[in-house]
Amino acid sequence: MQPAAQSTRSFRYHPHGFGYIPLKDCVSIPDWHQSVLSGERCRDSQQPWYAIPDFTDEIGDIKGIWELSRFDWLLGFAREVAEGDPDSLNKLQTWLESWVQENPPYLGPNWKCGQEASIRVMHLAMAAIVLEQVDQPEKALLELVAVHLKRIAPTIQYAIAQDNNHGTSEAAALFIGGSWLAKHGNSQGEVWQKKGRKWLENRARRLIENDGSFSQYSVNYHRVMLDTFSMVEVWRRALQLPEFSHRWDTRAAAATEWLRALLQPEGDVPNLGANDGARLLPLAARDYRDFRPSTQLASVLFCGRKAVAELGEWDAPLRLLGIQLPKALAPQPENAQFDNGGYVVMRKNHCFALFRYPRFRFRPGQADALHLDVWLDGRNILRDGGSFSYNTEEPWQSYFPGVEGHNTVQFDGRDQMPRLSRFLFGEWLKTQSFEPLTESAEGLSTLAGYRDYEGAFHTRKVILGDNRLSIEDDIGGFAKNAILRWRLEPGEWELNGCTASSTDVTVAVSSKSRVIRSEIVDGYESRYYGQKTKLPVFEIEVAEAGRLTTEITWNTI
Repeated sequence: MQPAAQSTRSFRYHPHGFGYIPLKDCVSIPDWHQSVLSGERCRDSQQPWYAIPDFTDEIGDIKGIWELSRFDWLLGFAREVAEGDPDSLNKLQTWLESWVQENPPYLGPNWKCGQEASIRVMHLAMAAIVLEQVDQPEKALLELVAVHLKRIAPTIQYAIAQDNNHGTSEAAALFIGGSWLAKHGNSQGEVWQKKGRKWLENRARRLIENDGSFSQYSVNYHRVMLDTFSMVEVWRRALQLPEFSHRWDTRAAAATEWLRALLQPEGDVPNLGANDGARLLPLAARDYRDFRPSTQLASVLFCGRKAVAELGEWDAPLRLLGIQLPKALAPQPENAQFDNGGYVVMRKNHCFALFRYPRFRFRPGQADALHLDVWLDGRNILRDGGSFSYNTEEPWQSYFPGVEGHNTVQFDGRDQMPRLSRFLFGEWLKTQSFEPLTESAEGLSTLAGYRDYEGAFHTRKVILGDNRLSIEDDIGGFAKNAILRWRLEPGEWELNGCTASSTDVTVAVSSKSRVIRSEIVDGYESRYYGQKTKLPVFEIEVAEAGRLTTEITWNTI
């Protein structure tokens, strides 16, 4: 990876986050300090990293600056080289040299975050595997890795204190980068490698529950963590380093099975939990919302079997990273209870349902208690709102992570928990009533309930039969009103009293209390970070305590 002649082609960030993008027709080198979200340029490119704020009126969300400096393009170019396009190596070298020149060590926004520096280290290492440069890297490349580790190591305690993917990413970078430097004679590399290994073991033990649930209660952040662990294991094997502990392997395998349990036939997953649009290791030419590449790689590495039977683009990371695809195939996902994290997965015939209840050992990112996500043959019929943006104006700053963004009940116009800051809720909910997943003649069933900080209570029972899903919501303790929301699949829905119907799905609500409002209103969802689109929301409002019963039926296919 050495500098080459300046390219005259251009690169355009893809707003839908497709991961690997063919780069053969790219023209000029990107502006490394221009936001891909707002289009504005950061004027603090020569300021020390610690003097630059995360959010400003000038550029908005700093994530828009960081995106191009995660080196996704590096993996794209490396793949094209590996597949027979030598010109892409010149482009890779040119872009990398440009980045180094425009981002002197520790100055500017791209040095502000230790996790962002860590993602670059991981992607540099994976590109080196693809290009077969691990054993004989250029001196300048190892120097670049060392510069990054000098940024990461002093602040890793801050990352660890967050109890999220910052700690896993930074530990992984120290382990990967440190072992690479140690392999080529850098004694400091051995120190970084040991520190990285120590924190990787620690993070797996603390942040991943026995059932595979992750501390962030988010499907996408779960993928970020799992991709990080996969890169660590790929690198460990490439350098023939000692294995991690049995506990580390067991937790990684459990986290893999957790994600596999939520995977839909076409690769999508419920849009559950905070989601900043992050995706690591984008070697597969698949949409950002296709979780098969990550699940397949982790399943092969940690479970010794394929998660996806059919051959496809999701196998590209395995092929490019030199991991053999095994013959063994994981069994079909089954019904599952992940009680450590507060999830129930129910599958029956055409229907998949994910039920969320509060088991908060770590800080919750969204007010999604008793949310229900429902899928029919891969179609997301009842859906989560997503996150949209971490830096936006009201009402969106509260709408997406709040109770309105989920399929549950809202009391007296307030959130389920009081918001203390941009990323922090207070008065964390606790599950007070609970019935684990069971199966009987009426179908699969589970129940959970809570009482909030002002005394309102909500208990939800979910029953999944052959062609019917029943939801019983017992509510009370509120002062003025309660609103039950079902966030519907975009499309044509008709309202008839307390029943909403599409061509093949019916959602009928009955109540023992007087219904004061039944209507379909405009709501919003964000399937990709920074983008929001409309969807219909079926709202039922009552003013008295009682039971709301929802019957969802569908035409069999």
